[in-house]
Amino acid sequence: MNDRARSPYRRRAAAALSLLACVGVAVATPSAGAADGQKSTRVETSPISWSADLTRVTEDDVNVRYAKGALSVRDTAFRPASAETGRGYGAQVLAPETLDAPVNRVSAELVADLPGDAGAEVVVDVRGRSAQGTWTEWVPAGARGTADQGTGDQGAGDQGAAVLPRAVTTVQARITLWDTEGEARVRSLRLTAEKGAAPRTSAGATAVTARVFATREGLVGGTTANGHVIQPNDHFVALPSRRGLSPNGSAQYSVQVCGPARCETAPVWDVGPWNTKDDYWNPSPTREMFKDLAQGMPEAQAAYETGYNGGKDGSGRTVLNPAGIDLADGTFYNVGLNDNGWVTVTYLWTGDQTGKSFPTWGTDVRIRQQATTASPEVARLAGPTTVNVKCQVHGQQITVDGITNDGWAYLPSFGGYISNIFIDVVESWLPGVPNC
Repeated sequence: MNDRARSPYRRRAAAALSLLACVGVAVATPSAGAADGQKSTRVETSPISWSADLTRVTEDDVNVRYAKGALSVRDTAFRPASAETGRGYGAQVLAPETLDAPVNRVSAELVADLPGDAGAEVVVDVRGRSAQGTWTEWVPAGARGTADQGTGDQGAGDQGAAVLPRAVTTVQARITLWDTEGEARVRSLRLTAEKGAAPRTSAGATAVTARVFATREGLVGGTTANGHVIQPNDHFVALPSRRGLSPNGSAQYSVQVCGPARCETAPVWDVGPWNTKDDYWNPSPTREMFKDLAQGMPEAQAAYETGYNGGKDGSGRTVLNPAGIDLADGTFYNVGLNDNGWVTVTYLWTGDQTGKSFPTWGTDVRIRQQATTASPEVARLAGPTTVNVKCQVHGQQITVDGITNDGWAYLPSFGGYISNIFIDVVESWLPGVPNC
């Protein structure tokens, strides 16, 4: 358990939700209908609009810069470690916007200059969170545009609304750019949120689990899609979709990986292997691509085993192994793999998100399988964050920085317990949280 100095107690508003909008050059499409399996939306609140601040480039951002009134890729030679691509890559995670009313639909209006280069592309992701919940997944919100007409014109368009799986009070956007020539420019982004009819389906009580083929990522010294520089014996995973990509240093989207020796909970910090739009853990109708595949079946596995898509991945490369997950070296060896092999993966954010959100304090705070420091560690909180607490128990009494407590909070997103000492509220027994 971490014993670093405790920050002053303070309450923080829980926040954040996730969605995705895609925009191209001179593209103007009508509002998209509700996603498959969801009701049509009837607006129940007045729309709330705001303009994103593109000028703030922070440590959460990857290979982007803001200059001369626009956001662009800083270095077109940069590539994410796991996903092989011939295009320069950059991403900006914008500051979350806390709203006065709950919403579940978000649309994006983007103004961008894309050169007459078929490799230029801009994607806007949006996500959100309620005061009692965790982040939603990053979900597509509109049509994708690319600079394949050779116009070089400025494009602006409302690309339709993204339907969130539940109502949220905080919305966050993420801009991803691909650019070969270094000429793509994002001029502005305006977001509009509103409350409509709830989706027909919601997250299941149990997080999705699948048996998939794992490969060792390696690539020490490379940089992941969220900006993390890969270290020896690192602990993280890569999944072939940006929908579950955590910001650098966070574990907002984590998986439990069980191999021949043991299980480990690790954050999703990179995109790959093979595909970049294959969120195979989602139900078939809501997958970004490959909707004819069963839930839990990676496209690369289907291509390798049955010749799906002509035996090729989404980029047209011949699939040489059925990998659905990459493991950083520390995770790879810790779960008991000595060579690429099959593992059982649970996508922790896909389960029941009921509970209550609280801020944490401290760095490298350990999460345990049981409410005791003798129990195996399942994950660590790298720094202060917000966690979803489902219930709490009386466990081992511990003392940190002169604070003694036997209360432990169960975090369903991690499948483990954290001492209530590290929950940044005054009360030692968390208010409004039931016993486990």
